[in-house]
Amino acid sequence: MFAVTNIDDLLVLTLFFGQAAGHRGAVARVVAGQYLGFGVILAASVAGAYGARLLPSGVLPYLGVVPLALGLGAAWTGRRGGWDGERPPAVSAPAGPGLWQVAAVTVASGGDNIGVYVPVFAAAGATGISVYTAVFVVGVGVWCASARYLSTRPVIANALARWGHVLLPVVLIGIGLIILIDGGAFGL
Repeated sequence: MFAVTNIDDLLVLTLFFGQAAGHRGAVARVVAGQYLGFGVILAASVAGAYGARLLPSGVLPYLGVVPLALGLGAAWTGRRGGWDGERPPAVSAPAGPGLWQVAAVTVASGGDNIGVYVPVFAAAGATGISVYTAVFVVGVGVWCASARYLSTRPVIANALARWGHVLLPVVLIGIGLIILIDGGAFGL
């Protein structure tokens, strides 16, 4: 269940790790941001399973605005930096991706996770939720390690170095639009 609901996360994490290359502390911020964001998803899912309704279901599609805005911001930064299609923009982030950026994208793309986890957690009870949570925490670590590994393979690393500054905004905008459209936001 973790892998199926987090395939999109693997791609985004690989892009974030690609951006983190060569920036001191950036890898740790990506990992910490992923754990923070996924912790929010788990908390909302557990709360939903117990009937607390942390987030009304009607709000979940609008979380797509977060990756959409981050993607548009990254695209704007690249455009303002004079991106010529051959080199990354001169104004690319000197410190790599930030903890809050990674956490926000993780939470925003986690609406589908919450939608799947809530009914499963509700049926599993307290013991089952504990087991799922432990497995998911390990899963986040496996996902981070896998994405880090992918981002350091020469072919992928070269592609990310050359095109990562273009791919990240495109992927974030795409995820944001998918969340908004699939969730029925704005009557779409």
